[in-house]
Amino acid sequence: MIERIILKQKLVIPREEFRETYTSFINEFISREEELIPFPLRFPHENFKALVSRLADQSKGVGIPDGFVPSSTYWLIDETSALVGVSNLRHELTPNLEREGGHIGFGVRPSSRRQGFGSLLLKETLQEARGIGIERLLVACDKKNIASAGTIIVNGGVLSDEEFLPEHGFIVQRYWIDI
Repeated sequence: MIERIILKQKLVIPREEFRETYTSFINEFISREEELIPFPLRFPHENFKALVSRLADQSKGVGIPDGFVPSSTYWLIDETSALVGVSNLRHELTPNLEREGGHIGFGVRPSSRRQGFGSLLLKETLQEARGIGIERLLVACDKKNIASAGTIIVNGGVLSDEEFLPEHGFIVQRYWIDI
């Protein structure tokens, strides 16, 4: 499903009308010196129309670099039309995604955390995964990210294993979720 209303929030595909709130979302991460997660947040956004087009193309597998897979990006918009969360659903796994990325990456605006948006964002992204035929998926997080692990567990995640990733300097936890 492309757009669903969830209480007072909406899960939407990226659209040009959200340019201002997207920029604010990115700037909040940068001002707090936090990593931009999921990875599409790192794409240049000065030409916002091109960004929206790139994200749409990626969901169709168009123009993706070698080693990447088709992925769909979703934005969680609150009742004021502010962007509060972003998820990225990878349509399949590569060996690298099996190791550290998983099917879904997600991030919540720092000032919107601890309000249930992460759980809602993941829950709705799981429904999108079901819609494209994924029945079991992998979600991974840094072991130190207790909030992310809790969000994954609340959404049915079962810890599969942990591995220290020396190139990143952290322990990744891998969770499987049956949809």
